[in-house]
Amino acid sequence: QVQLVESGGGLVQPGGSLRLSCAASLSIFSFNAMGWYRQTPGKARELVTRVTKGGSTNYADSVKGRFTISRDNAKNTVYLQMNSLEPEDTAVYYCNAEGKRPIDVFWGQGTQVTVSS
Repeated sequence: QVQLVESGGGLVQPGGSLRLSCAASLSIFSFNAMGWYRQTPGKARELVTRVTKGGSTNYADSVKGRFTISRDNAKNTVYLQMNSLEPEDTAVYYCNAEGKRPIDVFWGQGTQVTVSS
């Protein structure tokens, strides 16, 4: 059973920073890719950023230059460094992992990020 456990969410003022962590229950190289998505009430979940097994990354246009995805292989953990946060970044952030088969998609429980003064 694959488990993804997120942490690091919270309340931050506009312009501030947060770092989210996603700890996987097995080696992150077991997955073809890992990433972060976010969702606000009434809207579909959207991709924020994703890193492939080979290290290629992509970012949503709205976060380019502000957010950075990274990983610590020894800790089986993927991070999302979020800088210059804006109120529009307020959402529940979900960690995602893509297994070797298309049906193997795993999600964390989500962590709330609120950007407000």
